[in-house]
Amino acid sequence: MENQFSVEMGESEAGQLQAKLSSSPAFCAQEREYALFCYRGMDVIVAWFPKRRRLLVQGKGTSEFVRLMLPGASAASNSSSAESPAPGAPREPVSPHFGVDESGKGDYFGPLVVAGVYADAGLAPELSRIGCRDSKLIADDARIADMAEQIKALPGIVYELLCIGPSRYNGLYEQMGNLNRLLAWGHARVIAALHAKLPSCPAALSDQFANEWVLRRALAAYHLPVRLDQRPRAEQDIAVAAASIIARARFVEWMQQTARSARCELPLGCAPHVLTAARKFVAAHGMSRLSEVAKLHFKLTKEL
Repeated sequence: MENQFSVEMGESEAGQLQAKLSSSPAFCAQEREYALFCYRGMDVIVAWFPKRRRLLVQGKGTSEFVRLMLPGASAASNSSSAESPAPGAPREPVSPHFGVDESGKGDYFGPLVVAGVYADAGLAPELSRIGCRDSKLIADDARIADMAEQIKALPGIVYELLCIGPSRYNGLYEQMGNLNRLLAWGHARVIAALHAKLPSCPAALSDQFANEWVLRRALAAYHLPVRLDQRPRAEQDIAVAAASIIARARFVEWMQQTARSARCELPLGCAPHVLTAARKFVAAHGMSRLSEVAKLHFKLTKEL
């Protein structure tokens, strides 16, 4: 089993596990992007992702946690053993395409980061060797940063990174009035920048928007000869997985640097403890500077 284990888990079963973890003094709750709940214990992190109905266990204590807390789970179901491919590993020849993903859209604090990575039959095995998979399945920020640097250092790699800081984000949101339009603008801009670097690439892949025509219209404005594909769980694609890692690494870097500069905690997510942190930031720096670190259209702003 080594240090990672994941298994499909329904909402009812996940609720029972959450109740056990919340009542145990050995576990403390944490925020994690896209997870309904996340708990850290001794040498283990446990998170459940409702979109995929998937439980992820990571850390040196993985085997013991599964044995004690998930006795019915099969260690062979989806462990990260040496014989098993990484979740983002290609299982068939990879045709040339750009993969695009974002980080930070669900966090009150911090930027929206959109990244894109090119992959083909030659680069895909190298990205797989690095361990590229959906960044939400990688709990260690230091590991994310290291993987991002390895991706960017690959010979022949083509990537693009767009970091939209809160001040600019708030201006764009006010102008567009809709998060999906803002996301589409960012994705289209990254795809256009990738195409400028590698005009021969014929296709791009993104996670499916609520309305797929939002991104199609945004990309059509660039008049590019690029076929756009959108699908749920696009992070299973090796290029999209690599993009998610680069985007997440930049998001974490921004958060850490800004928190140090502001001398205030800037937690992830938008739960009640984030509101507490926002109040502390306003007390220290004033309401006028909140737009420099937070996405103001979130409901939390009204609660301040």
